[in-house]
Amino acid sequence: MTGMNRSAIALMTLLALGACGVDGEPLRPAANAGITIGPGGVRTTASVGVDAGNASVRVGL
Repeated sequence: MTGMNRSAIALMTLLALGACGVDGEPLRPAANAGITIGPGGVRTTASVGVDAGNASVRVGL
């Protein structure tokens, strides 16, 4: 096995462990979108982020 193959296998293993939650609770993706109509016109809002237990990180667009 070459060094490149070993590195690829190690990377895939770490990604799989992180995705299945072995190292803790998995991160849940979150998204929100909305439309507001008011005297100033129509306004749209959107946000994306992740939830992990009691903590969440979101980015508004």
